[in-house]
Amino acid sequence: MSLPKIADSRKLNDQELEARVLELKRQLFDLRFKKGTRQLDKPHQFKHIRHEIAQLLTVERERQITAVEAE
Repeated sequence: MSLPKIADSRKLNDQELEARVLELKRQLFDLRFKKGTRQLDKPHQFKHIRHEIAQLLTVERERQITAVEAE
């Protein structure tokens, strides 16, 4: 599994973007839970999920800035 590309995140609309962020935050919570109970077998997933969340939040912020500038 490679790190996600930001171009994929930019293709999503606003609702899909928010839904994806919530989904990834849930996955991150589940990973933390598995780590705490010593059931985690792929610790690299933390990096991938945090990376994708950061990308999605960056795209969301870019859109907010663009909307404010357009006003």
